[in-house]
Amino acid sequence: MRNLEDIKRSGFKIIEQKREEFMKQSILSDEFLDLLDKNKKPFDLLMSYYRCAVMEIETKFRVLDQEYSLEYDGNPIESIKSRIKSYDSIARKVRRKNIPMTMESLEENIRDIAGVRVVCSFPEDIYELADSFLRQDDITLIEMKDYIKNPKPSGYRSLHLIVQVPIFLQKTKKYVYVEVQLRTIAMDFWASLEHKLRYKKNIPEDEAKLIAQELYDCSVESAKLDERMQKIRSMMNKGESK
Repeated sequence: MRNLEDIKRSGFKIIEQKREEFMKQSILSDEFLDLLDKNKKPFDLLMSYYRCAVMEIETKFRVLDQEYSLEYDGNPIESIKSRIKSYDSIARKVRRKNIPMTMESLEENIRDIAGVRVVCSFPEDIYELADSFLRQDDITLIEMKDYIKNPKPSGYRSLHLIVQVPIFLQKTKKYVYVEVQLRTIAMDFWASLEHKLRYKKNIPEDEAKLIAQELYDCSVESAKLDERMQKIRSMMNKGESK
């Protein structure tokens, strides 16, 4: 298993390249650029902590998936993806939320720098996995937003969890914020395409409204598909139990 020092060495080169590219191309706040420049090592270290936290969360869900596959003869997880926010994305959020330009403020106020997305087969799997995950002693739930029961106006559906997970260092441990998103295949399919279409430029306002309505209607249809597939699985499970 790779230790923290290995992760630092492998990640720092990439981080340095991204920082240099960002500082050449970004048109965002000079104050944020100055923060990065003056806090090179602390920022690199913080990013390595997020990478470690993501691996911890991924491992927890892979273990749960393995256990469920043995107990219920099926894997509830279709895929697990992770990401660390780009410098541009962090900078935009700093500006939008008017966050003080300090390392401590970034770490405390931007709680989705590290993210893990878990794509499940059925809606019921989402809540069962979330419950099992949150029952673990070293996971602290900070915030939960259920966009499945309460979709966004756009039609977006997903279960969002902000958690803290400990990573164990050489002499101590550190708690790190991670955002976990759980969604079905249908929810993920819709969200991925909506994200691509949303950033298309030069669309007239009238057409943009029509597109937004079409996307919402597609979200409703995908939710109905999830319900039907869930019903089919329930019928099959009921038949097998007889």
